[in-house]
Amino acid sequence: MEQGSSLLKKGETSKEIYLLSRLQEVGHESDTPVNDRLGLHFDLTVPLSRYVVEHSGDLAFPFKRWQIQKVWRGERPQEGRFREFVQADIDVIGNGDLPDHYEVELPLVMVSALEELRAFGLPKATVHANNRKLSEGFYRGLGLTDIEGVLREIDKLDKIGADEVAKLLVDTCGADEAQARACLELAELTAADGKELADKFDALCAAHGIADDSDAYMLARQGLDTLAMIVDEAALIRPGAVIADLKIARGLDYYTGSVYETFLDGAASLGSICSGGRYDNLASQGNRKYPGVGLSIGLSRLVSYMLHSAGAHASRVCPASVLVAVWNEQDRSAANLIANTLRSRGIAADVAPTAAKLGKQIKYADKLGIPYVWFPAGATDGDDTASDEVKNIVTGDQQPADPKSWQPDTVYARQTVVID
Repeated sequence: MEQGSSLLKKGETSKEIYLLSRLQEVGHESDTPVNDRLGLHFDLTVPLSRYVVEHSGDLAFPFKRWQIQKVWRGERPQEGRFREFVQADIDVIGNGDLPDHYEVELPLVMVSALEELRAFGLPKATVHANNRKLSEGFYRGLGLTDIEGVLREIDKLDKIGADEVAKLLVDTCGADEAQARACLELAELTAADGKELADKFDALCAAHGIADDSDAYMLARQGLDTLAMIVDEAALIRPGAVIADLKIARGLDYYTGSVYETFLDGAASLGSICSGGRYDNLASQGNRKYPGVGLSIGLSRLVSYMLHSAGAHASRVCPASVLVAVWNEQDRSAANLIANTLRSRGIAADVAPTAAKLGKQIKYADKLGIPYVWFPAGATDGDDTASDEVKNIVTGDQQPADPKSWQPDTVYARQTVVID
């Protein structure tokens, strides 16, 4: 949980934050100011910034960290969107400054991670990048002043379409129709390399009378140069993995430079599955700032897609490879010892829940998809066995076995993900 004062630094997304109330306050106005109330984590970036400030004296900078944890958002549940879900974050935090080469490194790390999942049915992922300074400079060059408002409305393009966004820009951001059209023209620009990006952007600025010696253009040029560097440097390592897409805005107010959203080929309805950006002002201590850049994968959204669209599923219900049979409850300790020996060697093992008839124990293993049943030395249907035996109930093969040395066949050794 976090203090409301930390969570509410997010502009429009504050309506999606869950704040906590005491039970006796339910149905009544809380006496506790909103900023002093506790809330559930909206993301993992705000808690990270607090941690960095509190522990800056113990950290080596640049501080690199990853974190996988649940977060909560009051969104309308739909395909790939949940009110409770798991995020996987990576961030790099600097002390005073942070080189912009990390703005290339981190999206490539995420692309590499997503590439590993292609074996499990995930389509190719492409990072779409923009820069807040580029957008802000252009908007200021048009004469707009509510920059955060414009960014929040542009961020809705894929959800509500250009006509509705244009209407919002006029109604809520003080834009006239010509300025709104210019904002949408900027959002239409995409480029696969830095030169193409610069040429398209300069042509758009000229078309709308933004002088190349104006303060607004100079600000935009800072963002343009960084974005061009990101696209070109990323192409040297993974061609086509990162493209410039000037409609990417990110609705969170704390981003100050590069912003990213990642999309899967052929899965437009799923939306972005990995997003983030650079934040220079989120963490500070006196005059000392801790700028950072980070991205987050929505793991719940990815898993949902893989299960329902890519046909991924577990190879068996239970992760255990072996079920150790129990002849009678007096022998359970021996069965537990066998299971413990197998586990110590990295072989997932379970023990039969009851000393039922052997046939029922085998059926229990079969129902869970456990491929092996282990018979401890003792009576088997009235016959004494001098040594432990293990049976592969898939193939029917049965042989003597020692829990200290036996190995399952590779195909049955672990629960895996398979694609239909």
